[in-house]
Amino acid sequence: MTDRLSAQDAATLYLEDSGTPMHVGSVMIFAPGESDFNLERLLALVTSRIAYVPRYRQRVRSVPGGLANPVWVDDAEFDLSYHVRRSALPRPGTTTQLEEFAARTLARPLDRHRPLWELYLVEGLADGQFAIITKSHQILVDGVHAIDLAQVIVDAAADRGDPVPHTWSADREPSGVELMAGAALDAVRQPTQVVDSLRSGSQDVRRVAGAVKKVGVLALNTVARTAARPAPSSPLNVEIGPHRRVLMLSTSLKDYQAIRTRVNSSRGGLDVSVHDVMLAVIAGGLRNWLLNRGEAVSGAESVRAMVPVSTLTHEDPDEQVAGLVIDLPVGEPRPTMRLHQVAYAMHQQMESSAGGVVTASSLREIAGFAPPTLHLLGARVGSAMSRRMFNLVVTNVPGPQQPLYVGDARMVASFPVIPLSKSRALSIGLTSYDGGVYFGLNADRSAMPDLDVLAQCLSDALAELAEDEEL
Repeated sequence: MTDRLSAQDAATLYLEDSGTPMHVGSVMIFAPGESDFNLERLLALVTSRIAYVPRYRQRVRSVPGGLANPVWVDDAEFDLSYHVRRSALPRPGTTTQLEEFAARTLARPLDRHRPLWELYLVEGLADGQFAIITKSHQILVDGVHAIDLAQVIVDAAADRGDPVPHTWSADREPSGVELMAGAALDAVRQPTQVVDSLRSGSQDVRRVAGAVKKVGVLALNTVARTAARPAPSSPLNVEIGPHRRVLMLSTSLKDYQAIRTRVNSSRGGLDVSVHDVMLAVIAGGLRNWLLNRGEAVSGAESVRAMVPVSTLTHEDPDEQVAGLVIDLPVGEPRPTMRLHQVAYAMHQQMESSAGGVVTASSLREIAGFAPPTLHLLGARVGSAMSRRMFNLVVTNVPGPQQPLYVGDARMVASFPVIPLSKSRALSIGLTSYDGGVYFGLNADRSAMPDLDVLAQCLSDALAELAEDEEL
């Protein structure tokens, strides 16, 4: 049976260009273990784990004449050493150097003629640490048939050994005639799909993307009121180029939990979540960044964020993560008031979701290190929604609060890197893990030369909220 791309995934491929590659990255940092972790060990680990994600040995092939959406085919010439690579920073490598390496690596599009992923072992960090950087295309991961490779290469215990027999062999690749015959058969079974495919090949693909986008029942319900009006104007929405800046910011989960505890114990009514506190910190950081730039920030000013939330209650993978659209109150000068406004807006939208949102504790119980997969699913939702609806994407995924390992090396931090779409100069990803909250800031290199200022503003906003006497 032909494994054909969905209409949404096909539209994502058609819309992608060299300036807006649609892959999601992660930067995982590890402390050295007792034994050396090198490229050979990483290759052996990936060889063992890739059996759990067979999609990672498949590539995309187009149907002649564009008669149907592309299909997944086994890569008969699959070369693991092409996808798993080694690099090194000049010792002792700094965080700034790692950020620059990640920015350059993650800005490069993936090779469409090969399976759509890459993984880098980066050695030479200070104190003997090393990093693993992953790149996975949005269409590669749907959360059901395929998860992000980063979810399965880390373990809850050091040196877990689970070798998988090397029994894989590539299926015969279909010929052009067979692909056309399959397209004809699918046209009989699903006639609307071939119509969308023909449009995407010969007309304005942006209209097709708008027609075939599927962002889940929750998203359609919760953004209906907001969608009627365009997102506020913002310096975040400019034409972007192919080059990126990446900045990694580490904070403590205890700080967010303490703020939540204080505000909920001092006031009755609305229950504020840790997620609300994080969004309020982002609102405060963006406010201070805008002021630092000399932007006029009035009391009613807002920045609209698309915030994916996990549902994981439907069999349809497109409904596992859905997008809430939240106006972050950057015009509000009082930190605590910003927090309450964010919490109220989140509460209103989640109430209309008919109970579909999965709690943070439920997400932490998912097997493996789920945040990379869930960040990628969130990016899929952001790509499917209209660009006019929001200013930036903010993905926040809670991870396990116990250490994870690759080999016997302990993971000390994990930073998500969410891709930029056209006319959006910034994306923000957050992962909480083992007592930390790790921000990955991805920005257009030309539009945001002051990304380090934004990172400092986020740190200041967290401190400002924690010290606010109104809490």
